[in-house]
This record gives sequence, structure tokens and C-alpha cells, in this order.
Amino acid sequence: MFDEGRKWLDGLSVRGIKPGLDSIRDLLEALGNPHDRCRSIHVAGSDGKGSVCCMLESILVAAGYRVGMFTSPHILSVTECIRIDGKDISEALLERYLLRVRFAADSIGSGCTNFEALTACALTVFANEGTDINIIEVGMGGRLDATNVIVPDVTVINNIGMEHTRFLGPDIRSIAEEKAGIMKPGVPCITINTGEALDVIRENAERLGCPLLAIDPDDIDVVDCAPDHTMIRYECDTYRLGLPGSYQGRNAALAIEAILAMRDASGIRHFIPIGLDAARWPARMEKLDGLPLILDVTHTVKGAEFLRNDIERIYGKVVLVTAMLSDKDLEGVARLMSEVSSKVLVSSPDSPRAAPSEELAAYYRKYHDDVTVYGTVGEAVDAALGMGGTVLVTGSFRTAEDCLRWLARNR
Repeated sequence: MFDEGRKWLDGLSVRGIKPGLDSIRDLLEALGNPHDRCRSIHVAGSDGKGSVCCMLESILVAAGYRVGMFTSPHILSVTECIRIDGKDISEALLERYLLRVRFAADSIGSGCTNFEALTACALTVFANEGTDINIIEVGMGGRLDATNVIVPDVTVINNIGMEHTRFLGPDIRSIAEEKAGIMKPGVPCITINTGEALDVIRENAERLGCPLLAIDPDDIDVVDCAPDHTMIRYECDTYRLGLPGSYQGRNAALAIEAILAMRDASGIRHFIPIGLDAARWPARMEKLDGLPLILDVTHTVKGAEFLRNDIERIYGKVVLVTAMLSDKDLEGVARLMSEVSSKVLVSSPDSPRAAPSEELAAYYRKYHDDVTVYGTVGEAVDAALGMGGTVLVTGSFRTAEDCLRWLARNR
């Protein structure tokens, strides 16, 4: 029954975030070091990690590989975090492996965190369910992230921005050092960073003897943006992406180059166009069927910049429903998203880390003259849908969850 293991995992949330690798290594050793039995690609960055993972998964599945994928956080169910061949694992399978992880943790007296336990569970699932290669998304940072026990075939470092400064450092250089911590000697690294972040990555590549490819964002030409796809031209080839948003061009370029850096690239490269076209990833500028509503999980300034541009290009002005977590750049996002909003409806997500709605509203009122606060995300969505026009719901994974749960109850 899907109960005991899940309750144990949820109970670990009180332990918070504890950066470091000793705990996860001890736990994995008690589980037989499953991470040593699988090939992998490791993906870090502040924005777009999940989309890159999704594209890599889709390409490799198209090429006939059995593919595991571990991403976080989830939107509606923790089963979303662990996928095999593009499908979430079942609740029964998750329960079975969570109980294995709990037994191993209890046997060594582990004080593991929720994320460490989930990481160990994912790696154990993949090792025992016979995946050929796994796509592993970094949870936070890189150097001290629980996923950094793996030695991958390729590492990917997407855009680096200001985030999690309490844990990663006060400036871009410090944060880039943490993200670059996933780089390994001799393991190819693909990045799309520029400026100071790229300088840090290059310094690490030289120190480690790590082959580095830095993609120039100007080499990616977005040919067309539509509500359900994006067309790009990159390296003399044209690709149709199954994900909307011009920023997906950057993510696709990273996925393409990561595939080409693999040792068996010659047998996979022909499946790149197929996989990119087939890629689907929820709540990334996702137009919900039957509703004038776009769902998105953007929560950084860089992400908001891309989202603003794409919303303006495809939809024009929208009714904005937003709620964010307190550790984000609230004003930076508010400044950008105000530019494409006819009205702004503000609330707080159902999370202990939620930013107070009045605080977020105060930032929006600096840039917009029609801002209203609602008690819940659901109430805001209900009001927005009654106003006519296109509604954009964005701000965090928890905001997306609140929206979807309200829609399930009321539509």
C-alpha cells in the first residue's frame, strides 16, 4: 500500500536542507552503491534544468535506450520525480523502493534529509529496473548537492543566476563555483553561460582537465514561437521543439550538444530531431486544454525575462495570477511581469516558504496600477477566468500545484 514509505519520506522534510555528500554516500553504500551501476548525464543551472532533462530523455528514448530520469521538485505527486522511459513510476514501485531506502537508513542510523532519501530511492530504482542511462537533475547548487555522487558521461550547466544565496553564496561567482562543482576530470561539460559565470566554469575546466563546450546564445535562431511548439535553427539545422517558448531554444542547444558529447553519439544523433519534437514537459508555458489559461513555474528574474518576451510575442497582454516563495527576487520578477499584465492578481502559495501576498503585491504596485490580493491561488484563478482574456498563472511549482488542484475541484 502506498502509505508507509511516503509518510516516512514526508516526515524527513523537518530536517530541512543539509548540503554535503557524507550522508548520501553512507546511505548509498548501505544500498549497495546503486549509482555505480548506471551511466548518467548530470544537469545543473538556475533555469531550464528540467526542460533540458526532458529533451535528453525524449531523444534517448527515441533512440531505443531505457532511460531513467530524476528531477525535482514535483507539482502534484512525488512520483513525477522518478521516471522511466518518459513515464512517472507507479505509486506501488515508489513505495517498494522507499521502504528499501528506509530500511537502509535505519540500519546505519542515517539522519538523511527528504531530498537525500529521494535521490537514493531514484538511483536504486534505476539500478534495479535496468535503465541504460539516467538523466539526473541537480536539486540545488551542485558541489554539495546529493546528486553529486555520480560520475556521469556528460555534465550540463544551464544559465546561472542569483538564487539560494543563503546556501550558495552572495554573488554570481560564488554561485557559479557551486554549480561548477558537478564537473569531473575528463568528463565533457556543456554550458551556455556567459560573462563571470563562464569565467568560473572555464577555470574549473582547466583545473580538472575537463573538455568544455560553451554555446554562444547568439548561435541559436528562434524561427517561430507558437502556443504549442518552437522552431529553432542551430548549427545549420532546423528543429521543431515540442515545448513552447523562445528560451527552449537554449535548452535544446544544450541537449543537442550533450548528446553529441556522449561516447555513443554516432548511434543517437539521428534521433535528435525526433526526440526534440516529441518532448513534453508540464507547466512550462503550458496552454491548458479547454481553458484560456497558461501555466508556468518561472521563479527567477532570468526566467521571467524570457517569459515576459514570449508571452508578449504569442499572446500580448494577459491577466496575471502570481504567487511566489520568499527566497526569490520578488521585485525583479514583478518589474518584468508587470509589463505584459493587464491586471495582476496576487496570492500566496500553499507552502511554509511562501512570500506574504501583501509583500509581493507591494512590489507589483510599484510597476502596475491594477493589483488585487486574493486569499488563495484558487480564488485568484477563479476571479481571473471571469475577467475574460488569457490568464497566465506563474511564480513557483507550488503556485502551479495550487492552480491545478483548484481546477480539478471546480472545473
